[in-house]
Amino acid sequence: MEVLKIPTHVAIIMDGNGRWAKAKGLPRKMGHVQGGKNVEDMLYVCDEIGIKYFTVYAFSTENWKRSEDEVSALMTLLRSYLSSGFKKAAKNNVRIRIIGDRTRLADDIQKLIEDLEEDSKDNTGLQFQIAINYGARDEIRRMMQKTASEIADGSLKAEDITESYISDHLDTAGIPDPDLLIRTSNELRISNFLLWQCAYSEFYFCDCNWPDFNKDELMKAIVEYNKRDRRFGNAK
Repeated sequence: MEVLKIPTHVAIIMDGNGRWAKAKGLPRKMGHVQGGKNVEDMLYVCDEIGIKYFTVYAFSTENWKRSEDEVSALMTLLRSYLSSGFKKAAKNNVRIRIIGDRTRLADDIQKLIEDLEEDSKDNTGLQFQIAINYGARDEIRRMMQKTASEIADGSLKAEDITESYISDHLDTAGIPDPDLLIRTSNELRISNFLLWQCAYSEFYFCDCNWPDFNKDELMKAIVEYNKRDRRFGNAK
């Protein structure tokens, strides 16, 4: 039997929490609770099968448009996860990083993020990125504003702006681009997620809602990933 090539970096758009809850006659927030638990389960799975980087789309810049009650419930879940993340990261040697514009988040959440990143920065196991208040267009806008300021003050020349420069000044600096991007709940779009970084990623869309996504579903995606002809540019 051919040995599967495990992608180094898997990114997931976790869709379908609300639909999962609705199908079970539960309030939407219970879908988010179950979805959060599933993230923790998938961390163990990713580590077990040899994935090195795992990135999840937890809260987008557009999610602020949801109902006040739903946003409040999501922030409560986020506080709980970040608070419990310290012990879990240390126990499992996971490094946690947050991507996105954290300045709009409440001060206590920003402090939890800073402490968690600092506490886990030397961990050498699975590298786990959580996208919070993240939007790829916003990420590029923030990068361009900083670049424009550096050009204006003379510390950067226009010819210095290479692809490597851009990659090194995005939220994901130092993290390899995703090999495989997965979206659950049968939605066939990437919704402003890692637009620059996913230029050469393989996409995989599945029917199951995020709370039902498990190791078997992940392995289906990896099997499909192994069928793809990974060529870049003019490579033959």
